[in-house]
Amino acid sequence: MRTEAVDRVKLVFTLLDANENGYIESDDFEIMAQRVLRAATGSGNAAKDAMLAAFQRYWTALATGDTDGDGRVGFDEYRACVLSPERFDDTIDDFAESLAVLGDPNGDGLIDRSLFVALMLAIGFERENIDALFDAFGPNDSDQITVPTWAAGIKDYYAPDKADIPGDQLVGKSTD
Repeated sequence: MRTEAVDRVKLVFTLLDANENGYIESDDFEIMAQRVLRAATGSGNAAKDAMLAAFQRYWTALATGDTDGDGRVGFDEYRACVLSPERFDDTIDDFAESLAVLGDPNGDGLIDRSLFVALMLAIGFERENIDALFDAFGPNDSDQITVPTWAAGIKDYYAPDKADIPGDQLVGKSTD
């Protein structure tokens, strides 16, 4: 497991911990899901429903990693779950596809920077790092990226063996 991967999931853990108590609980996922759905201007109900379901599946998968049975997930439990491809790949694949599609309300396969930024700000990432990530994805002349590019980037973010990926921009690390 690479330190870059641990740094990436540590950041997501802090963002998911909406009440900042040092643990992730089901309520944190409800709060996060609602923030993301509010930012999904223009997205249809089907895309929003899929995103909400993906957030719920994410929590369900994490809850299986609650090794001490206290109904919440600490960072060590979180890291062990999300950086275990055999346990989490299907969950993150679903989450990645749902989030990327949410960013494409007109269904043309392209995500505008403005909506990408709005969704990522709703998750809690810093604006400067969001812009660096979008740029690392190689936007077209109309300042758009493809749905598959973003989905693949999300999947790579959770890969324990990946380093020097665009997602490292979110933790303030250059991939140059």
